[in-house]
Amino acid sequence: GSIVGSEITAASTIDASQVGKIRRDPFAILPFCGYNMGDYFQHWIDVGNAAADKDKLPKIFYVNWFRKDEDNKDLPGGFMWPGYGDNSRVLAWIFDRCDGKDNYVDTPIGFMPKEGALNLDGLADVYKAQIPAITAVDKEGWLKECKDIRENHYPKFGKHLPKELAECLDDLESRLNKA
Repeated sequence: GSIVGSEITAASTIDASQVGKIRRDPFAILPFCGYNMGDYFQHWIDVGNAAADKDKLPKIFYVNWFRKDEDNKDLPGGFMWPGYGDNSRVLAWIFDRCDGKDNYVDTPIGFMPKEGALNLDGLADVYKAQIPAITAVDKEGWLKECKDIRENHYPKFGKHLPKELAECLDDLESRLNKA
């Protein structure tokens, strides 16, 4: 969970001159954190490592509700997922996953819904057609993301960057390269 949180990207909302610009915003608190984010990352890694019962730690899921396909004019605003109440479909999959249901495929980036695992009853056809793209692993895109994190994000934290984050990034790149 700490690696996912450390690499989150979000549209800027604080700096009016940069509103809407995509930037890395670790744990979505960068403008508000009062100390070095590398130390903040280490704190959460330490919390996880100190847990007496690892099975009781929160399960971490990453969802990009705002992914777009600007070229598909049939999608309102270009958004590949409708959002709002339809997010409950993904949340239901997450809850089933937490309950141990075999509703996933293992990919280089983690578990993804397997075909038929999301309840799509009543979902507009334009969004149903997006499911293969939404659940596909874009190997080149992910490798590009890894490179950007390594070259442009992690150096900001200097000696404060926890080694565990760099190791997780190495592992992710290795899994992607083997795929």
